[in-house]
Amino acid sequence: MNLVIDIGNTAVKMAVFQNNKLLKKYNFTTENFSENFKNLRNSFPGIEKSILSNVSNDHSGIISEVQKHYSLLKMSQDLNFPFENQYATPQTLGKDRLALVSAAVNEYPGKNVLVIDAGTCITYDLKTAEEVYLGGAISPGMGIRFKSLHKFTANLPLVTPKPEPSLVGNSTETSILSGIINGLRMELQGTIQSYQAEFEDLTVIFTGGDSQILSMPLKNSIFANSNFLLEGLNFILEFNKTQ
Repeated sequence: MNLVIDIGNTAVKMAVFQNNKLLKKYNFTTENFSENFKNLRNSFPGIEKSILSNVSNDHSGIISEVQKHYSLLKMSQDLNFPFENQYATPQTLGKDRLALVSAAVNEYPGKNVLVIDAGTCITYDLKTAEEVYLGGAISPGMGIRFKSLHKFTANLPLVTPKPEPSLVGNSTETSILSGIINGLRMELQGTIQSYQAEFEDLTVIFTGGDSQILSMPLKNSIFANSNFLLEGLNFILEFNKTQ
């Protein structure tokens, strides 16, 4: 039984896997880690190994707490990965992106796969049918766009996202909603179409915290998977057991 911990920009996710099957997932803030971690240990006494990924180095307390109870593999660019990495600056490649590409290799071997993660940033990552990671793109996420309009202008309000904005906004709020939500959906559609034109039989995975709001009618080659990052981290843990 494996424990997977992902500490992101705004939340902590924990998941328990057994035989590559997700048994339980937790989502909470860093301030509530100790309480949730204790509950998890009580609920799943069979956990043997763990992996932890964090976007910064400011979580030494959480790392120490996990290491008291389990063998811990800390996610880094120096681990073994199940693909050839052709990124020009591999040491700058985000741990989340490495995990997403690993999940793509595990779940879609021998296929061209584009993984789109709609979180704080929107990342696009492409692995080929030959299991080669080529790179992708990074774009400001939905929350960043709403906050930027408010922060860098004198009069625009901070608007709460809504999933069904009209195309033509008839107020400042609805105009912002249309510009950001519809604009992002058009960005996603255009990017997917560009990748599909270059890579045959492309499978597209759509994941991340904002994927539900930004989701468009999914075509047969586009799949929504909210647990893709966690699945990738679990696969990396298993992959590095045998290396």
